[in-house]
Amino acid sequence: MTARFSRSIVWLTWARLLLAIAGLAVVIWACLTAWGAVLHGHPAYVIVLSVSALGAMLLGWFSQRKIRHIRAGHNSKRIGVWGVIWRILLILLGVIWIALLVWLRPYVAVEPALAAMQSDSAVTVTESPTDIKLRPTNSVDTTGVFFQPGALVDARAYAAVLRPLAESGHTVIIAKQPLGIAFLALPAFDNARASNPEVSRWVVAGHSLGGTVAALESTEKSPPVAGVLFYASYPANDISGTVAVPVESISGTRDGLATPKKVRASKANLSTDTVFTTINGPPTLSSAATVPSAAITPPPSATTTPANKSQTPPSDSSAR
Repeated sequence: MTARFSRSIVWLTWARLLLAIAGLAVVIWACLTAWGAVLHGHPAYVIVLSVSALGAMLLGWFSQRKIRHIRAGHNSKRIGVWGVIWRILLILLGVIWIALLVWLRPYVAVEPALAAMQSDSAVTVTESPTDIKLRPTNSVDTTGVFFQPGALVDARAYAAVLRPLAESGHTVIIAKQPLGIAFLALPAFDNARASNPEVSRWVVAGHSLGGTVAALESTEKSPPVAGVLFYASYPANDISGTVAVPVESISGTRDGLATPKKVRASKANLSTDTVFTTINGPPTLSSAATVPSAAITPPPSATTTPANKSQTPPSDSSAR
């Protein structure tokens, strides 16, 4: 084996060890900084973190063992050029995986959302691995609300906003998305309908990417859908001819993702009677607290008068 390849093996082995340390450090960092969201989120993220931690420890053990053998002069295995290239590719894939773990770290819910997760005489809050249910303790209306969170947002972050709907008699289901990605939670609406047979009509709503997925659910499951709410969101394609229920779009003037320009452009994909609510400033979740309730009760006539409303958001913080 040439000296060049020997040095390559040494450097690649040290690179694998550093990669293992970095992977384990990211898992620990995610748990320390977002433990509440990890513990209360969909189990898919816990599985990914666990597998990553186990893989990092195994890689670290193997790399450390390899380094000891090299130092002792026991490394006689020839790997060749393609062996070096293959190991470099695996290391690059490991770097990409670690970057993905960093990106997947969820945004943790804060107050007043956490306080709204507590049951009382008016609302019973139950939590499962795949959703959060806010259910009125007294009479239950036949119209419920199904909500898809924004990408990587802790599902508990929406509890304070949606709880008033439960207090007024409507069952509210907040989906817990695998890895915090709404497109991975497409079956969640069907599951909510099946587990709540007393609810015959649903308002499907969503924040950011969750709103885009809610639009898909409204077109595919049109019979039980009574209304659609986009919060800092818009549909991915034209639904003006497929959604024949009240639709409302809520956005902020300083939203960096669902910008005012993008929201205005989305009007072409929505029915002409869609109600657009514009908040002066960033779209705080609390600003939308009363808007979904307007979609729960259909208007007395078959059509809705379009409106552009503007309001100043409250001073409390957003969970976004």
